[in-house]
Amino acid sequence: MSQSLFIAFVMFATVMFFTPGPNNIMLLSSGLTYGFRPTIPHIMGITVGFAFMVGAVGFGLGTIFIAYPVLQTILKYGGAAYLIYLAWVIAMSEPPSAEEDKSRGRPMTFWGAAMFQWVNAKGWVMVIGTITAYAAIAAYPWNIMIQVGLSLVLGILSCTAWALFGTSLRPVLTSRRAVRAFNIIMAVLLLASLYPVFMDA
Repeated sequence: MSQSLFIAFVMFATVMFFTPGPNNIMLLSSGLTYGFRPTIPHIMGITVGFAFMVGAVGFGLGTIFIAYPVLQTILKYGGAAYLIYLAWVIAMSEPPSAEEDKSRGRPMTFWGAAMFQWVNAKGWVMVIGTITAYAAIAAYPWNIMIQVGLSLVLGILSCTAWALFGTSLRPVLTSRRAVRAFNIIMAVLLLASLYPVFMDA
């Protein structure tokens, strides 16, 4: 295994996982709105879903996108449309009270978060960068397995950190108006994350 390339890969992955993006912004908002425990399925869905995507692309699914580039375009704009919808949901969300129907306003589920990775523009940047630029860290298939393993570790750490950050704001943002204002800001940041998608059009 190339030690220097592995260190570079760890640095790249750490920066990409911990910097703001659609996943982290949604986790921050979910931690504030619902608390840490209800956000755990969201955390696990992102972690497992992204690591699975790295493995699937690395083990051959990427050839389908090379053969049919229109699929990338569909995913890109389908993902953008879904992010716009999620921004609206976040902007309108409020902390549920004890009297409210618990079937409303639930955080994202495990499967919802896992499937979201396939339409997440930042996720695709990370996957492509991981698979192509750092393929030489080890011989195939160990290189892919290392990338998947590191994605799991960094994914759980970064997702937990962002959800806990949101949860830590709950004692500070105590009024429904403050939570609504914060969520609107998060929704705007989520929309801003679409800038690279449209600039690449």
